[in-house]
Amino acid sequence: MMAMPLPIPVLETERLVLRGPQIEDLKPMVAFFETERSQYVGGPRDAMGTWQSMVARIGHWSLNGYGLWHIVEKSSGAFLGWTGMIFAPAWNEPELGWTLLEGAEGKGYAFEAATAARAYAARHQNQNGVISYIAPANTRSQALAERLGARFERDGELMGKPCQVWRHPVLEGAA
Repeated sequence: MMAMPLPIPVLETERLVLRGPQIEDLKPMVAFFETERSQYVGGPRDAMGTWQSMVARIGHWSLNGYGLWHIVEKSSGAFLGWTGMIFAPAWNEPELGWTLLEGAEGKGYAFEAATAARAYAARHQNQNGVISYIAPANTRSQALAERLGARFERDGELMGKPCQVWRHPVLEGAA
């Protein structure tokens, strides 16, 4: 019997919609992954590698019941990036991750989206007090982690590369 994918919940914040990946997100994702800006999230990679990443995101939801939402600006409908919970075999525990495309940074979108994703994960997906893996040179993500209330926990390694493990606070009133 073939398993049917779970519907990916849609979250709304004041300025954003967090939704499942859609085919129209592929072109801006390819443009992002072809640049060095993607180095902290598995890039650079070509169009086929980006396609595989998008398909894996959908599969992650189906297999784990949680995953990455794609972030869309409500007012323009523009695809801005992604955030959510990720867990792969080489990882110690699920991670809250975030990425914004060029032009979307510096506007508070990552904070708004990651806050919503983290709250949903704590309340509905049994993921509370989660971590974020952050590359030592990724000072923008370190600053966002601090703004989210996360604290540096330890140095670590992820897929053969050094990383920092940042621990997010346990959200009160969550599952």
